[in-house]
Amino acid sequence: MKKILLIGFLLSLTAGFSGAQDDNSGKSVTKDGWNFGALPTITFDTDLGFQYGALVDLYNYGDGGRYPKYDHKFYFEVSRFTKGSGINRFYYDSDKLIPGLQTSLDISYLSDQAYDFFGYNGYDAVVNFDWMDDEDPAYKTRMFYKYDRKMFRIKADLVGKLAGDKLKWTAGFNMLNFKIGLVDIDKLNKGKDDADKLPTHSEEPGLYQKYQDWGIITAEEADGGFIPALKAGLVYDSRDNKPNPMKGIWTEAVVEGAPEFLGAETSFAKLSLTHRQYFTIIPEDLSFAYRLNYQTSIGGYTPFYYQTQVVVSELKGATSEGLGGGSNLRGVKRNRVIGDGYFLGNIEARWKFVRFQFINNNFYLGLNGFVDFGQVTKRMKGVENVSQDLLNSAEAKNYYDPDAEKLHISYGAGLRIAMNENFIIKVDYGMAADERDGKSGIYIGLNYLF
Repeated sequence: MKKILLIGFLLSLTAGFSGAQDDNSGKSVTKDGWNFGALPTITFDTDLGFQYGALVDLYNYGDGGRYPKYDHKFYFEVSRFTKGSGINRFYYDSDKLIPGLQTSLDISYLSDQAYDFFGYNGYDAVVNFDWMDDEDPAYKTRMFYKYDRKMFRIKADLVGKLAGDKLKWTAGFNMLNFKIGLVDIDKLNKGKDDADKLPTHSEEPGLYQKYQDWGIITAEEADGGFIPALKAGLVYDSRDNKPNPMKGIWTEAVVEGAPEFLGAETSFAKLSLTHRQYFTIIPEDLSFAYRLNYQTSIGGYTPFYYQTQVVVSELKGATSEGLGGGSNLRGVKRNRVIGDGYFLGNIEARWKFVRFQFINNNFYLGLNGFVDFGQVTKRMKGVENVSQDLLNSAEAKNYYDPDAEKLHISYGAGLRIAMNENFIIKVDYGMAADERDGKSGIYIGLNYLF
């Protein structure tokens, strides 16, 4: 299949509703009152396609005495991707709403008519990319490693001081409703010539359908379900600036559980440990940052459709999912590395190489180089449900390579365009080190990875 890669033009429209201090001497502008960045969401993600729609990032800096820290942040987004997913999101963040507490609220409806599903346990699951290439003799269907997913989420988090300004507690709830099904082939084929139509599920069943036929995915969880989760943890945060720290540590230990008494169809608990550290190499201009994350189930049974969720104390983007894709393993196919437990690492060098003022706002341009890596540490169950006759058959080698899992690695570089230290446009390009993870990916959106 020919692949044409276009990078959309990102436009930042900025305005201030109140006064800003600027002595025209080249020094930074101090913002106060309301300030917003409005962005037509003409972005691109290799796994999702081109994004179109609109978002608004609205900040209130109060009297400006804490700039670039803000008093309130409101984020609104309605957008769609050309590969069939959509984002409808409201996000609020403030340490002023409830005195002494950092409060955040997320309400989102996320749809994806072709959600990536490559099987369980990383390299143990064999992926035949030729089966999705309609110009390859081995082609089956572009939807072979896909299913339809719709997710509604209400998430609220509180963070409060425990000892001093750096050691904090975190608590919250995360209510998600998943609706899972086969890709709507009739919808995708509508209006197409017969030669361009996708084969039906009866003509060419995909991996999600096969996992059900083989008993790996049970009938009880095949169509999704309701996950009400409670979260509690500890956070140590000494960062000097949240959007792009030059120094400090951000470490957290979080336990999340979905109890049956809240209506969970299956109960489970997960532990997530994350350590992020930032070092100044050249003051204000060059820093080194890394993130290490370990997540695993510690009780109960986690449904397969929830295993892509990454547990965090603070949700920065519309999704927190992986492993694979623009949020964790850049250049690796989205959801390529799925297990009941995993280890993730990210290493970045970040350079702010140009600073300037424009339309009464502070801007900088940045470059970053990175290496990402991750691996399944606890395998998901289900393969043992397959009969030994099938596992020993010639067909099995196309789907299952026992004990093949090892470290997945990707690397690349990126560009950042930042306004007032908080509103940050990103462009990242990552390449997979192993062809079993895909080839490469480009990701245009908002914010640093961590």
